[in-house]
Amino acid sequence: VQLVESGGGLVQPGGSLRLSCAASGFIFSRYVMNWYRQAPGKDRELVARIDIVSSSTYYADSVKGRFTISRDNAKNTVYLQMNSLKPDDTAVYYCNAQNLYEYWGQGTQVTVSS
Repeated sequence: VQLVESGGGLVQPGGSLRLSCAASGFIFSRYVMNWYRQAPGKDRELVARIDIVSSSTYYADSVKGRFTISRDNAKNTVYLQMNSLKPDDTAVYYCNAQNLYEYWGQGTQVTVSS
């Protein structure tokens, strides 16, 4: 089982990034997919969730209206489009798959700074 995140980096406040998470080794279409983040000295928090058929999404209040989660079951990939980024969005972002089992990616660093 693998979840491989990509797309992180350094961006200025107000900028955008698109994170991707490529999944393998399990039946991706049967798993709820989540993006979490963890900033230094803080607990890991759920940022966004998308259900199996993309009909239902959840966003943390702090990112609502700025972030969009989507998935492509044909490509076994989940995305997180992040717009209007703020310094408070700086964190390691983790991809997570949930069903009977739970899997985590290794994380990708997002730094928002001028």
